[in-house]
Amino acid sequence: MTALGQTTRKTTRRLLSSALVIAGVTMLTSNAFAVSLRVQLACASDYYAHCSAYSPDSPQVRSCMRAVGNGLSKTCVNALVAAGEVSAAEVARRRASAQTASK
Repeated sequence: MTALGQTTRKTTRRLLSSALVIAGVTMLTSNAFAVSLRVQLACASDYYAHCSAYSPDSPQVRSCMRAVGNGLSKTCVNALVAAGEVSAAEVARRRASAQTASK
């Protein structure tokens, strides 16, 4: 198989894997740990980057995302605040704490 063929196959596998994870995350809406579709879409890349070791419908995902905290994208954090998953005051407190620690 050529290098191009291998690359295409890897890309296809990644796309299918991503589709399955997104489908899994979408299923969260029927779960006790449900989050809005807006949060799911805004935080998908953060999930892949930091918490994909956990099933999207598991309680560990919430714990993982909280542990990542300041490492989450602004888009994800804004969606979490809008959905009431975290307060704007908590976000501000964590940012101030991170800035103080980096000085």
